[in-house]
Amino acid sequence: MRKALGRGIEALLPPAPVKPAAAPAPAPAVAGEGEGREVRRIPVDAIRPNRVQPRKNFDPERLSELAMTIKEHGLAQPIVVSYDAISNSYELIAGERRLRASQLAGLKTIEALVRTPQSDKERLVLALIENIQRDALNAIDTALAYKKLMNEQAVTQSELAHVVGKSKSTVSNTLRLLELPDEMQKAIQFERMDEGHGRAILMVSDPMERSKLFKLVTENHLSVRDTERLAQKIEAGDPLPEPSARKAEPKAPKPADIKAMEQSLEKAFGTRVEIRLRQDSKSGRIMIHFFSLDDFDNILKALKK
Repeated sequence: MRKALGRGIEALLPPAPVKPAAAPAPAPAVAGEGEGREVRRIPVDAIRPNRVQPRKNFDPERLSELAMTIKEHGLAQPIVVSYDAISNSYELIAGERRLRASQLAGLKTIEALVRTPQSDKERLVLALIENIQRDALNAIDTALAYKKLMNEQAVTQSELAHVVGKSKSTVSNTLRLLELPDEMQKAIQFERMDEGHGRAILMVSDPMERSKLFKLVTENHLSVRDTERLAQKIEAGDPLPEPSARKAEPKAPKPADIKAMEQSLEKAFGTRVEIRLRQDSKSGRIMIHFFSLDDFDNILKALKK
């Protein structure tokens, strides 16, 4: 297995076999995709989710923007799937964001490159490579996928760096982000701070000082450079001052009619809904929360009705 990794991703993944009779007719192969692979237009409903998807979070606003782009201009890159002859269906390998956006855009079929991974391990390798090549994963999801790949394939950081086309130091720095507490990892996943902020915070050895620096970063939108300067000062023996305790102003109670509307919407969507009014009480926003991908799918279905 290690020799295969040393030769790169192509050594891990055999070419697609001859197309089964039950599969849809293939479209012409995409130039540059290589022998044994083909692009087909297949039904969106025939594609199952990837069991080992490295991406964990999908931004609804960005999905909506991508759906509008796909609706207007089509799909720029085909998704990647494998074919299961027994169930006459496909399993997604890479491109879940594009698939979800295509569903949101109302597409019935989608262009897909058919590949043939032989195991969940190879499926993870290919999904990881596809996402990294498109810069589609945040640093924490990338680090988690690296860790999973190293544990399951028993490869070194050097071998992993070769497979994903990154330097060993880049892979090492990405993996080190997993030393951050969960709260800080989630801040990177949900883009409340960059991975550069995370690396700067890791420069601080004292957990309490790390927490104070993290709070400064997220509350004051510090740049990575400013965060690094503060981290260096802390390590030089100049700790951050304790935050001054400010008494929180009591919030005005929410009007009963707004509460009733929230409850009605929560019943319709099956999840938490918040209505936030601005000071003029004539405008505001509705926030629909989702706590899993199933929640998100259910919200989309409810909106389409």
